[in-house]
Parts: sequence; C-alpha cells; structure tokens
Amino acid sequence: MSLDLRTAHTADLTPAELRSVRGLLYDAFDADFGDEDWDHTVGGMHALAYDERGLAGHGAVVMRRVRYRTRWLRVGYVEGVAVRRDVRRTGIGDRIMGALEGVVTRAYDFGALSASDEGAQLYTSRGWRTWAGRICALGPDGVVRLPEEEGTTFVWPAPADVDDPEAELVFDWRDGDVL
Repeated sequence: MSLDLRTAHTADLTPAELRSVRGLLYDAFDADFGDEDWDHTVGGMHALAYDERGLAGHGAVVMRRVRYRTRWLRVGYVEGVAVRRDVRRTGIGDRIMGALEGVVTRAYDFGALSASDEGAQLYTSRGWRTWAGRICALGPDGVVRLPEEEGTTFVWPAPADVDDPEAELVFDWRDGDVL
C-alpha cells in the first residue's frame, strides 16, 4: 500500500480536507463525534495519511496548559486519532503517531492524551505511559477532580523535570469532554 503522510496546521487545510477529516472521525467514532469534539481537534497541527482511496488516517496536536505542582506547562494534547475502517491494523496509526510525536518533541514540554481501551495499545507500544497521579481541570468554580480520566490519561515522553509521576495534573478547562 502506498501512503502519503503530511503534517499541516488547521489554517493550511482546505475546507474539503477539513470536511474529509471530520467525516473520517465521525465514522471512526461510530457517530459519537460532535461539535465540541471537532472544536477540540482543530487549531493545531494535523497528521494526515492518504492512500489511493483518499484520507486513510488522521491525528492532531493542540496546545493545552497543564499545571504540575506550581508550574503551568505547555502540553501537546493529541486529539482525533483515527484510521479508516478498511485499513486499520496496517501501521497507519503508528505512522500518524510518529508524526505527532515529532510535533510534540519540537514544540511542547511533553505530550498528553486520553485513550480509549481500543487506542491504549497503540500508545503504550510507542512508549506513552499512563499518568499515575490525580487528573483534574481548572474549571469556572476552581479545581475539579476528573476521576474518570485517571488511568486513561497518557503522557509522552517522560518529562525530565516532571519527576513525580504520581503528582496531580491540572488541565485547562474546555467545553464538552474536558480531556
């Protein structure tokens, strides 16, 4: 299979490309991909994989702010990773993650993502690790614990100056699914 992989900022994608990405994500997430999910996916860098049939896979990295102890860090948050159904388990997801990790390495303190059970295997195989500490968000009413995100929030690479993997991470707030 011939595969063309490119990275581009949201601003550099055509309206047709954006519609194609949104359609892929809608299908890949079994129609459980709404406007707020889309809003979380745009505004950063995208990795797009194309084969002979068109868009075969996608992933994005958007900037989030995360408090670790007393510091707010720039985190490359991975969103919208999906592969077209007919080409899953062919290495496309791995190539997309490689491109996104390159963006994280060059632009952020570290990467983070919230993984589904299906996606966790891909991420752990690439060295992403589950954050062992509490996961919270700074909401309109202060810090809110997100226990449902504990055990499903992954980080990469192990940041050298984030030396306590059991400390609390506090993410910036956003509408919809906070993580």
